[in-house]
Amino acid sequence: MNNDRVKHSISVARKMVKIAQSKHLSTDEINNCFLIGYVHDIGYEFIKDGMKHNIIGGEILKNSGFKFWQEVYYHGEINPTYTSLYLDILNQADMQIDKDGNDVGYVGRLKDIEERYGKDSDVYKNCQKLINKLKDSMNI
Repeated sequence: MNNDRVKHSISVARKMVKIAQSKHLSTDEINNCFLIGYVHDIGYEFIKDGMKHNIIGGEILKNSGFKFWQEVYYHGEINPTYTSLYLDILNQADMQIDKDGNDVGYVGRLKDIEERYGKDSDVYKNCQKLINKLKDSMNI
């Protein structure tokens, strides 16, 4: 993965840890959060356009026996058929960390995506929907 993607992934992992700690999860659960965040964008390594990186990454992790492959597979999806606490935490973290690994919050993340893909892009629109869904579920 390129340096920006690695910085983003490490920062997502660290953000997941902070969220998990705020929820008073166990040490094992917190460690799981870090690992999930760290590998959540592995699919980018195997495709050129970034589309469906979550599915590609999830499949690769599933085939290798990774216990939390579904979190990777379904991250970023608006209405996934699978849900878990880890997936919720991953989406919260991912939607607050920009491409350079900075914690910019939801507004900053949308701006980051808008600058790279444009406000009319499907990527931007889907992220906006996901962020709105996350905010609704947390009553923000």
